[in-house]
Amino acid sequence: MSHTNDPAVVKRLLSEKGRWAVVGLSANSDRTAYGIAAYVRDLGHEIVPVHPKAETVHGQQGYASLAEVPGEIDVVDVFVNSELAGAVVDEAIARGARAVWLQLGVVDEAAARRAADAGLDVVMDTCPAIEAPIVGLV
Repeated sequence: MSHTNDPAVVKRLLSEKGRWAVVGLSANSDRTAYGIAAYVRDLGHEIVPVHPKAETVHGQQGYASLAEVPGEIDVVDVFVNSELAGAVVDEAIARGARAVWLQLGVVDEAAARRAADAGLDVVMDTCPAIEAPIVGLV
């Protein structure tokens, strides 16, 4: 059975202000993650860059891994290849995140099931910039 995004979950994650750890976010403004992280920030969320380079992005301190991010994480936004997404989802579960959002083109059904089984909200294979207008946020 494949994962289906729940519109109510999408709307809640986008509308309730939260702390989003964006895995794969670097200072490279040519990358999709850079623009989407700014979009999510502009919706009112706090952005935490997570990338091996631990760069400061959009004025926010970066961290090399989810384990290094201090404080609570509401949403782990996954901007890595599908082959790497499962490990990120497992880190999100271990870290106590409340939700995982696998970006457009990032699909890992087994990881989505593990996250859901662990009690996390799961959104997969879509983008906040696509969903926000649908749920009436912009």
